Amino acid sequence: MHEDFSRRTLLGLTLAAAPSLAVASATPAASAARPAAPATPAGALPAPPNWAARPFALDQVRLEKGVFSRKRDLMLEYLRDYPADRILAVFRANAGLDTRGAEPPGGWETADGNLRGHYAGHFVTCVAQAYAGGAGDSHREKLDYLVAALGECQDALAAREGPDRPSHPGYLAAYPEDQFVLLESYTTYPTIWAPWYTCHKIMRGLLDAHTLAGNEQALDIVTRMGEWAHSRLSVLPREQLDRMWSLYIAGEYGGMNEVMADLHALTGRREFLDTARCFDNTRLIEDTAAGRDTLTGIHANQHIPQFLGYTRVFDQDPARAHYLVAARNFWSMVVDSRLYSIGGTGKGEKFTARDAIAGTLGEDNAETCATYNMLKLTRSLFLHEPDAAHMDYYERGLFNQILGSRADRRSTSEPLVTYFIGQGPGVRRQFGNTGTCCGGTGMENHTKYQESVYFRSADDRALYVNLYLASTLHWAERGLVIRQRTRFPEEPGSTLTVEGGGELDIRLRVPAWAANGFTVEINGVVQDVPAAPGTYVSLTRHWSDGDVIGVSMPFALRVERTPDDPAVQSLFYGPVLLVVRDPADTFREFSFYRDFTMRGDLADAVRPAGAPLHFTTHGRTLAPFHLGDDGPFHAYFKRSEPVIAFRGADSGVPNRAREDGVTFLDRLWGGAPFGDHAEFRRAVRAAGDEWRGLGLLSGAELRRVTAAADRARLSG
Repeated sequence: MHEDFSRRTLLGLTLAAAPSLAVASATPAASAARPAAPATPAGALPAPPNWAARPFALDQVRLEKGVFSRKRDLMLEYLRDYPADRILAVFRANAGLDTRGAEPPGGWETADGNLRGHYAGHFVTCVAQAYAGGAGDSHREKLDYLVAALGECQDALAAREGPDRPSHPGYLAAYPEDQFVLLESYTTYPTIWAPWYTCHKIMRGLLDAHTLAGNEQALDIVTRMGEWAHSRLSVLPREQLDRMWSLYIAGEYGGMNEVMADLHALTGRREFLDTARCFDNTRLIEDTAAGRDTLTGIHANQHIPQFLGYTRVFDQDPARAHYLVAARNFWSMVVDSRLYSIGGTGKGEKFTARDAIAGTLGEDNAETCATYNMLKLTRSLFLHEPDAAHMDYYERGLFNQILGSRADRRSTSEPLVTYFIGQGPGVRRQFGNTGTCCGGTGMENHTKYQESVYFRSADDRALYVNLYLASTLHWAERGLVIRQRTRFPEEPGSTLTVEGGGELDIRLRVPAWAANGFTVEINGVVQDVPAAPGTYVSLTRHWSDGDVIGVSMPFALRVERTPDDPAVQSLFYGPVLLVVRDPADTFREFSFYRDFTMRGDLADAVRPAGAPLHFTTHGRTLAPFHLGDDGPFHAYFKRSEPVIAFRGADSGVPNRAREDGVTFLDRLWGGAPFGDHAEFRRAVRAAGDEWRGLGLLSGAELRRVTAAADRARLSG
């Protein structure tokens, strides 16, 4: 969400001063005025007809044992044991109700904080997701207790008399309505902090309590909130709305357009869809729909969820096709040119210029909230256009930044998630974030890992297997169970077992990084199927109970170069970002080419270190980014290949680059592997002739290079 130096300082002071009062959750009590929640989930939102793919509900996919379930279980413990009354304290205080001795959580969630109430919305969503994912009755009881208490606060506010009475009985917040009034007169941050953002978190949490856990009271509360939002915004002219939403932070509204569109989908009430359109950021929609990139310098997480909302408005009103075009273009503007290796974006919460990666590395990159919302937007775009490229990005963000954003240690007092994840040399992850925006989205991240593993086609004739993640899909409508067993990403493959049967096209994603092959077996028989990286393999057949699909996709080491400085690179092993374990605050410099054999593989220079996904090079340890510790790391290193040198032979000739940044050695080893030494020498000569023609090698230098190639020892 939003951040600056003074607020980071305030956050640290607030967390340090936050009381450690352990207030026990009260026993859930049913409100006399509201019905008890049904025992079964209500299921997902209705799927609009324009979706080409459709999701499975969280309760249809179960995580199995692995790295993801271990992270999830840490969050489930926090959710179970954190006192519900602390989450509710700010709401009860605002409504004039007994806070039951509970102190607010802290961080930005304080008795007088201008963002108070947002954390409760995230917490409700998180508990609802946990319950839908099979967490059990204790989480359901906590969810029902939270919803019932929020209903009591809404009722108390509606019954209030005098000048503090809300403008509509549906109002629910943890502060008076004056923040919304001030925004309408263009009051700026920090006098007010994003009141509609906070409203979105509360409404989203209540909608999730209904759609994921079947809590009917939550739908009643959020419907009344929607009525209040409509009454507040429907009377404002477009010019006023546009100016409000253009305000930095004060006008941030999260995904209010998404929530209102979802409320319309659930209730059929047109005024809610009209209210969703009140949140149009008119200028930005027009720019992105036309392909104009005006993102540089704007608040990243203020705008990413807006585009998710536009896809949901389009779902309810297909005549607004430019909304989907805008969302698609926006996604490309971020993913194609503003992405760090872990899948995150932004410097100091703002979008960088296009391709400004190496020049922006520091301590305040990749706000976790932004990646959370980019994954939500990606998922929505996949529903409309099931393209493997969407899931290639999703995998990058999920398996690296999101998985690595939760500490690998227990806590029942704080969520232990990240805010920024710096990408500069020697940075450390800072875990905690009770009461912040990333603390809220960070909780949610780790209770919904399974939501995009599988999708189905709109006609139910195809199943997309998007992620290789230990899980079980229960597809009751087709009488199918798909059990996926894998230690991925610690092993380069997966096994899927079919229970049930029938005609079905199973589409397996071939990751874009799978350049070393992608092999599919059915019941032990290798299948002759096209498997180009960045596509899907289609297996269409009549499946029988017990059929087994084996997938193998050998991992390979690869570098990714930053566009603004090709010498600044990151190192991957399959989908996993490897980081250098080193406390130095300057780039580590690595040379790889002088270790290459005929195969021209980075594995000649980067060696396995024993533990899964651990390597060594140049005497330093490389480890997977997703390990959640606070040790110093380098996500990027500096590639140093100053001279043309081969294994066992150094020419002493500078390794000069063409105008596009490609060096002689880049050009040479791009043609590997080589069948024998003669083929290698011919490749050296061809590259040398090209470099000499460009004026990058003299005749004498070329002779020294070819002589070194003759002496090189490239076998073994």
